[in-house]
Amino acid sequence: KLTGFTVPKVLTELCHHATCISCALQIHTVTLIPGDGIGPEISTAVMKIFEAAEAPIQWEERNVTAIQGPGGKWIIPPDCKESMDRNKIGLKGPLKTPIAAGHPSMNLLLRKTFDLYANVRPCVSIEGYKTPYADVNLVTIRENTEGEYSGIEHVIVDGVVQSIKLITEDASQRIAEYAFEYARNNQRGSVTAVHKANIMRMSDGLFLRKCREAAEKHKDVKFTEMYLDTVCLNMVQDPSQFDVLVMPNLYGDILSDLCAGLIGGLGVTPSGNIGANGVAIFESVHGTAPDIAGKDLANPTALLLSAVMMLRHMGLHGHAKRIEAACFDTIRDEKVRTKDLGGNSKCSEFTAAICQRVKDMN
Repeated sequence: KLTGFTVPKVLTELCHHATCISCALQIHTVTLIPGDGIGPEISTAVMKIFEAAEAPIQWEERNVTAIQGPGGKWIIPPDCKESMDRNKIGLKGPLKTPIAAGHPSMNLLLRKTFDLYANVRPCVSIEGYKTPYADVNLVTIRENTEGEYSGIEHVIVDGVVQSIKLITEDASQRIAEYAFEYARNNQRGSVTAVHKANIMRMSDGLFLRKCREAAEKHKDVKFTEMYLDTVCLNMVQDPSQFDVLVMPNLYGDILSDLCAGLIGGLGVTPSGNIGANGVAIFESVHGTAPDIAGKDLANPTALLLSAVMMLRHMGLHGHAKRIEAACFDTIRDEKVRTKDLGGNSKCSEFTAAICQRVKDMN
């Protein structure tokens, strides 16, 4: 059953992905978590663009709020977990976690629930969108489950708090091997391990040792290791010297945002979280922007490019290429841009312009 496809479109998709006929014909169900603030608006924009591109995706919308399960443990809603367990693939808008709300970050809860161990964030300069750097093309890969974000904190005595940095062999090996496989599968030439093993000899030392072992198994990929502070220094001097960077959790949280700043900010930066058992959630990593929520002013680019990452992850390379090209062409043309991109267009107008370009390519 070729729902939404004409025969020429099926053949076109097959040309892009001839090794998997089922990918071109099958309708894939994706769990959609619109999120808070501007989340529903940018999620709607992505759905409209996917519809214009006739992408073989149907959406299963779920809301995510923290609820307390048996024993007082914080969990995500069961219907969302069931949907993700079944579909394996999710697309998520920004989620709010009010300060002092009494429950953990919803993003952190999702990572732990689905063991989303690898955060992957490509940072590529967008032609026509001027920033201080014009030649950025790198990927940060962040270990997503432990380190300083393990949530192990306690008071030693009044006025003294201890936070435990947890680094394990299994998690370090898993992220290191993922980074090298990512580099190999995406025709990337090098992997840089980012660390501070000169200071944290045991914890970062373990992480670095696992990276070195993974490098021995992937001789076709160049391997370098560099201190975090040196990476930051070199990154702002010349980001073109970096390709794929792999690092523990906290370093990745900071460095990935720095890299996003090189290409124009979180509003144009896609992100994917890869988990165990085939689960993956792709997301925009910017905030909920409550000040502009509901005003048709949001920029959907980050979520759209994250959805493009999702399509490639699913093997739908033809659709991914067309949607990405339509987005970049619209930005390059400069006629229809949201305010944060230097224009005056509304979210709906920017979305409509991308939809038209996608239709013209079909």
